[in-house]
Amino acid sequence: VIGQPAKSKRPKEPGENKIKPVNKKAKPKAPKTKERESVDSSLKSQSILTQVMDKGHFQRLAATLSLAAGQSIELRCKGNNVTWNYPSYLDTFKDSRLSIKQLDRYSQLILANSTAADTGEYSCWLQLCTGNKCRKDETKTGSTYIFFTDKEELFVPTPSYFEIVYLNPDKPAVIPCRVTTPSAKVTLHREFPAGEIETDGTDIIYDAKKGFVFQHPTSDHKGIVYCKAESQGAPQISIKYHLLYVEVPRGPPSASIAVSPGGVSDRVRVVCTVLGEPHVDVNFRWQYPGQESERPVTIQNFWRLINRGTGHTTRISKSVLLVEDFEDIDVGNYVCIAQNLQGETAVATKVEL
Repeated sequence: VIGQPAKSKRPKEPGENKIKPVNKKAKPKAPKTKERESVDSSLKSQSILTQVMDKGHFQRLAATLSLAAGQSIELRCKGNNVTWNYPSYLDTFKDSRLSIKQLDRYSQLILANSTAADTGEYSCWLQLCTGNKCRKDETKTGSTYIFFTDKEELFVPTPSYFEIVYLNPDKPAVIPCRVTTPSAKVTLHREFPAGEIETDGTDIIYDAKKGFVFQHPTSDHKGIVYCKAESQGAPQISIKYHLLYVEVPRGPPSASIAVSPGGVSDRVRVVCTVLGEPHVDVNFRWQYPGQESERPVTIQNFWRLINRGTGHTTRISKSVLLVEDFEDIDVGNYVCIAQNLQGETAVATKVEL
């Protein structure tokens, strides 16, 4: 079965579950002291998370574990107030194959009839609570990344056939073509001009748990790409990824405001515009002279992506406040407040008869 530990003494593949017996005494060897310390430290950090094996046996989990898709798995996490983290789509689709129970001394997670899509990180931690406030106990955590191998599904399935990846010059970008078989050979390809993109291990690296990582994205990387995987059979192709280059200052919205003709003499349109990162939502609020008097106004918000000539992609968000029958009571300052996760910006303009 793909991904199962072999009985021979060949070198382990990177994703295979390699557990060292902790009670076995061995002759000390000076050159391997550092390696043993590293393994022991890893096991201690995983000590609250175990896998339930046949006949009631338990096994401590290493950083990675490979199982054949179709198997069921039971994990236990020690503690009387445990929180779990697992692939988010199991929650999104309210998957009945997943069951979590909190018992007196441990929490139990059971995943039945696993599929390739279940590949991902499974972790747990103990919650320390005082009254209604709880925090994570950093000293009592456990984590493992499980590959559910499936020769028919080398890539972890996704709900869409096309994804957008934004390339920011100030942070790494990830093309998330993760695999279910850690030993699979994976390459990255550009659709046009057609060709393989070299993975140099420095600027572009491949991580079976993440995908391809562009450490320092540039506008040269933009375009449509896909991944190809090979493992004991015909190669498989991933979904396509559209890489869009972004170069917009991060922070509170960069907003502007202007009055534009409404088409007729007694109609006024005030437009608030924000240029920002493509994936950052902007919320708008307005303050205007007739607000307290509940003057009827219409407010419309919308956004779209635009290319700025040099391969940069920007999101333009707009909020339009329309006054249909402009009167004396509507004269004064119109204030637009634009807000994102980084903060808010207020801009104002004066509208007169």
